[in-house]
Amino acid sequence: QVQLVESGGGLVQPGGSLRLSCAASGSIFSIFTMGWYRQAPGKQRELVAAITIAGSTNYADSVKGRFTISRDNAKNAVHLQMNNLKPGDAAVYSCILRGGGFSFWGQGTQVTVSS
Repeated sequence: QVQLVESGGGLVQPGGSLRLSCAASGSIFSIFTMGWYRQAPGKQRELVAAITIAGSTNYADSVKGRFTISRDNAKNAVHLQMNNLKPGDAAVYSCILRGGGFSFWGQGTQVTVSS
């Protein structure tokens, strides 16, 4: 069993910053990818950022230059630093771990961007 616990969501004004964190526990795969998805009301779920155990990263075009994903392999944790937040970034952000043909999800954390 793998469990993902997320934190860091909240309300922020446009141009502000938030840092999301996700820690994995349980039977962790030795080789795995972690990342973040988001889904806003009326929109499709999209991959925001992902990072491999070796540190290779991918970002959605809409967040490049503003968001940074990182991981702490010793703690099986992943972080998403979000800067210069825009109203279009508002969504439920979910942590994901992929490995061994399986995907594991966190419960999701709400990010609201509003003045």
